[in-house]
Amino acid sequence: MGNKKSKLRPEDLHELMSCTHFSSREIQDWYRGFMKSCPTGYVTLQEFQNMYAEFFDGDASNFALHVFRTFDDDRSGRIDFKEFMSSLSVTSRGNLDEKLEWAFRIYDINNDGSISRMEMIEIIEAVRKMHACQKWPARVQSSVECTDRIMRKYDIDGDGLLSLGEFKAGVIEDPFLVMMLQYKVGRSNRSSQIDSSSDDDD
Repeated sequence: MGNKKSKLRPEDLHELMSCTHFSSREIQDWYRGFMKSCPTGYVTLQEFQNMYAEFFDGDASNFALHVFRTFDDDRSGRIDFKEFMSSLSVTSRGNLDEKLEWAFRIYDINNDGSISRMEMIEIIEAVRKMHACQKWPARVQSSVECTDRIMRKYDIDGDGLLSLGEFKAGVIEDPFLVMMLQYKVGRSNRSSQIDSSSDDDD
C-alpha cells in the first residue's frame, strides 16, 4: 500500500472497508491526507512522536512510543496506511470491547497477554509526563502507589498480573483508569499532521 498514487487500489480499499469502521470515501480521503503528509507511504516513530508533541504540554515521547507499538502490527518499525487506519478505526469508532482490548495492548508492553506491575507503572508514568502541567488527585500523586492500588483491587487471582478480563473489569469500574484511557491518538479522531481533509480533487 505504500505507493504515491492519489487513490488506493480497489483490492486494498475493499480490504480496509471490510476490517475498519470507515466508508470508501472516508478511506480515500484519509489516504490522500496520509500520502500528502507521509509521501514515503509510512510513518516513522520519530514522526509519530512529533505528532504527539504538538498536543501535549509535557514530554509525550514515551507514551507515543507505546501507542506506536500498538499501531505497528508487523513490528517493522514503521506504520503503513493499513496499520494506521486499522488502529484509527478502533480508537475513534470501535465499540467498548474493541477499545478496551486496544488499551490493554498499550499496557501489555511485552505482549505476553498480561499486564505486570512494572508495565503499568511505566504507562501511568508516561501519561503523567505527557500532562506535566496537570494537577493530579492526591491519591494518584505517585505512579507506583497508583499502580499498587490498582493491582490490589483488580488482580483477582493474586498472581501479580492483570489479565485482559481483570483489566476490562477494572477500567469499567475505576474512574482513574478510565481517565488514563482518554489520552488516545492526539486526543481526537485524527492526528495534527495526517489529516483526512484534502484540497485535491478525486
